[in-house]
Amino acid sequence: MGFNDVLDANAAYRATFVDSKMAGTAAKGLAVLTCIDSRIDPLAIMGLAPGDAKIIRNAGARVTDDALRSLVLATNLLGVRRICVVQHTECAMAGTTEDALRERIETIRGRDAAGWRFLPTTDQLATLDGDLDVIRKCELLGDITDLGGFLLDVHTGQLTQVR
Repeated sequence: MGFNDVLDANAAYRATFVDSKMAGTAAKGLAVLTCIDSRIDPLAIMGLAPGDAKIIRNAGARVTDDALRSLVLATNLLGVRRICVVQHTECAMAGTTEDALRERIETIRGRDAAGWRFLPTTDQLATLDGDLDVIRKCELLGDITDLGGFLLDVHTGQLTQVR
């Protein structure tokens, strides 16, 4: 398949590109940690524009070591003062277990997945609470004024603050 479609789209983008001269900081002081699910457009669901927020994505919108690293940098160096963790309905990481995911992947790949941690959850809201607690307890985060946990309904677009 290659990447010709991506490079062609970039050529069209460059044809009308104008340097915005915006700073690399989060103009609205916001960081959003959300899932990699293709149905989620983090800027659109929050009425944001490029440059307004730092967007961090991973499977399940989990506060992993790498997500926390990005939040530490964003709060200390890039103007972030508010953090939203946005999970969503029908997430592939919700309602399953590590063992079940490992088994699925082993079946697909024909390889042992025993050493991998995929961080699924059987209780999405409890997991969200735990992840928010990890953020609260991180001593390297800057001056966070607001921290919230949210659930996005992928069928209606409704964003609800649940924590």
